[in-house]
Amino acid sequence: MHLGRGVMLVMGFMSGTSLDGVDVALLETDGERIDAFGPCAMVAFSAAERAAIERATEDALAWNGFGATPASFAAAAGVIESAHVRAGQAAIAQAGRIPGLVGFHGQTLLHRPERQLSVQIGDPQAIADGLRIPVVAQMRQDDLLAGGQGAPLVPAYHAALAERIGLERPVAFLNVGGVANLTWIGEDGSLVAFDTGPGNGLIDQVVQAHGQGQYDDGGRFAAAGAVDPQVLAGLLSHPHFRGEGPKSLDRYDFPLEWADACSLEDAAATLTAFTAASVALTAQALPRPPKVWIVCGGGSHNPTLMTALRDLLGDCRTADEMALRGDFVEAEAMAFLAARSLRGLPLTFPGTTGVDRPMTGGTIWHPSRIVELV
Repeated sequence: MHLGRGVMLVMGFMSGTSLDGVDVALLETDGERIDAFGPCAMVAFSAAERAAIERATEDALAWNGFGATPASFAAAAGVIESAHVRAGQAAIAQAGRIPGLVGFHGQTLLHRPERQLSVQIGDPQAIADGLRIPVVAQMRQDDLLAGGQGAPLVPAYHAALAERIGLERPVAFLNVGGVANLTWIGEDGSLVAFDTGPGNGLIDQVVQAHGQGQYDDGGRFAAAGAVDPQVLAGLLSHPHFRGEGPKSLDRYDFPLEWADACSLEDAAATLTAFTAASVALTAQALPRPPKVWIVCGGGSHNPTLMTALRDLLGDCRTADEMALRGDFVEAEAMAFLAARSLRGLPLTFPGTTGVDRPMTGGTIWHPSRIVELV
């Protein structure tokens, strides 16, 4: 749907490494400005769907990009496609309007930028056919092939958000998903971005290993535990925290064997401290300290983590406190990037992925057949 001045109603999807479900959000944008926010929703994976994606994720780590593709990838891709079509249909029904374009990220199974490899499953053609809407996907591949990290992808959208709500710069957006990443926006609009380290992913893993749910709800386990300073120091000695420049991570880049000897509470406390300390450590490379940090993603709902971040960084506010939709920023970003891709605008930049020049990216899939919406 075109709305004048090049503005389109665009749908964006995100299914992150937390494996909780598919986020969908609608945005009115021309890929440069945000004109309006449309409906948003999260469609949860069933237990069986989640198990299929977990199997594929485990197989991806063992495969590591060498040899035949594991058979579990196909089954997990089917889950991703079906869940995205369900989420998209629900958002269209809620909006009462059909978007003109879709931004589809896919489910990341493996990220190895040093080998120009980043694996996201889910067939964009299946999404285009299921929704009867053109789909832009594979938005990081051109950056990888040009020598960039292929991540993070969201900084251009963070800059548009900062402009829309009139934030005084420099400002930083911190997204705490499975992995945490930041975007720093300077007074002149310059961008610096990188993965800071783990987000919720490691905490989620230890909670799940103890059979206590999917995540540390409200940070209660971490609040009841004690940080192990020796383990924390060892985690912070990881090579990711040495050197400057754009860098990206896989959530499985950090060892967790040590947690077997800890209580759940102490492991959660140590990993929560690790997430906060890794942000503070990597933030030392920023050109200037941000005046304010805007925290989005699942980590923004963890009071124990937010306290740790404020202790180390200063003024940290959740996206929700700023009247933004903190849980849907990445889905919105996929919509925004799809609009940019359609117009040939840059998606990634030297300061965000290390690529040598601003890069556009993405490939468009058009519906190949008519499928009735249900």
